[in-house]
Amino acid sequence: MFGKPGLKDRDEEEVRGYRDALKWIHEQGAKLAITETTLLKLHKLCRGDIWDAGAYKETDVDIVQTYADGRSRVRFKSVPAKQTPRAMAEMVELWERGLRERWVHPLVLAAALNLDFLCIHPFRDGNGRVSRLLFLLACYHCGLEVGRYISLERIIEDNKDRYYEVLEQSSQHWHEGKHDAWPTINFLLFILTLVCKEFEERLGQVKSPRGAKTEMVEHAIETMGGEFGINDIERLCPAVSRDMIRRLLRDLKAAGRVECLSRGPGAKWRKRGITS
Repeated sequence: MFGKPGLKDRDEEEVRGYRDALKWIHEQGAKLAITETTLLKLHKLCRGDIWDAGAYKETDVDIVQTYADGRSRVRFKSVPAKQTPRAMAEMVELWERGLRERWVHPLVLAAALNLDFLCIHPFRDGNGRVSRLLFLLACYHCGLEVGRYISLERIIEDNKDRYYEVLEQSSQHWHEGKHDAWPTINFLLFILTLVCKEFEERLGQVKSPRGAKTEMVEHAIETMGGEFGINDIERLCPAVSRDMIRRLLRDLKAAGRVECLSRGPGAKWRKRGITS
């Protein structure tokens, strides 16, 4: 995981490859265009040195569900191999047009893009992994960067039963263009809600480093162009208590950096060297 050589097996190789794919997306963000070239490279990173890494499927691949008792069924017939390059080019074009012409909210478009990718099923193996990387990248293009801090992959995995259910619902009649994309769209938007909620909870547990609030108040005072009151500082520093602001003002006054112009609750202050 941390770049050490001597990978033991294919599983470790793919874990490292997935890490490298994430690193590439996080470093480039929205600057990394959603193109066929990008998707082929993401697949190559994920699949490592296997023979068809970074290449579209050469034979038709159906999505098959296997049950615990050994039974199996075809869940969805994906786009035939010969038609895959054209379908992928059309998918990317529709994504770009949708953003440019603002057909729907960008996050709805990102979820629909993900569904189209999975229905095309462009690779022999690794489609699920690449689809989640694609969704992460699409979120960057929508201005949502929470995936940098919370794993979308993990949250989807935690809800994988529902994930497969909605994919089956939304893929029905996809080839005829009569499918209902909303089960998948609503599910992926729900995933983003969970991701943002977890990020908010984690952020609330992070304590400010010692001195951070002092620096915040001092910076706010530096931005003042003339007289100011405690209320003005509170607006700029909502996380700092009034008592702390008063204490810091007293310390700054003792240090000769500010002066008090009046008394009482509405007292006015001024930086030293500033005249009215």
